[in-house]
Amino acid sequence: MRFGPIEVVDKLGRTVILRNAEISDADELIKYLRITAGETPYLIRELGEICLTREQEESFIKNRIDAKRELMLIATMEGKHIGNCSLMSVGSYKRYSHRCEIAIALYQNFCGYGIGKIMMQTILDLAKNIGYEQAELEVISENKGAIALYKMLGFEKYGSFPRSMKYTDGKYADADWMMKRL
Repeated sequence: MRFGPIEVVDKLGRTVILRNAEISDADELIKYLRITAGETPYLIRELGEICLTREQEESFIKNRIDAKRELMLIATMEGKHIGNCSLMSVGSYKRYSHRCEIAIALYQNFCGYGIGKIMMQTILDLAKNIGYEQAELEVISENKGAIALYKMLGFEKYGSFPRSMKYTDGKYADADWMMKRL
């Protein structure tokens, strides 16, 4: 899906551009995956698991652009990529057509300035406008900042996934399943 670009302003008054990812963003998006995987324990991949080729990432981006009901929304500031928010169908079956999944991550130095909230609200508004009836996400139970944001946006916890992730050190993390009716 194509979207934007639109300009928004964060809590510090900085201009942020929101737009769909383009094929030319592939290298930057792979770099982003590698950096964010190392910045936080709350994402699903270990740092060493980011092995995408440029061609694979370009194909992924093209599929999001061509999809009628999916979007990889990226945020840039002063021309630099600072984060992503994705809108994805839960499945291709008609019985799932009312459900979408949302995922978001920002570089850590851009967290806490309202950018994630703006991106999430943009995706939620778009999801409703294109016919989704509920948005779903999974979040690590210890990620209190993200959970507070999701609750502020109207998500509620509907379930848990005990031991959802196992870290390299052998520790586990539980996850919460959250949903918002649109």
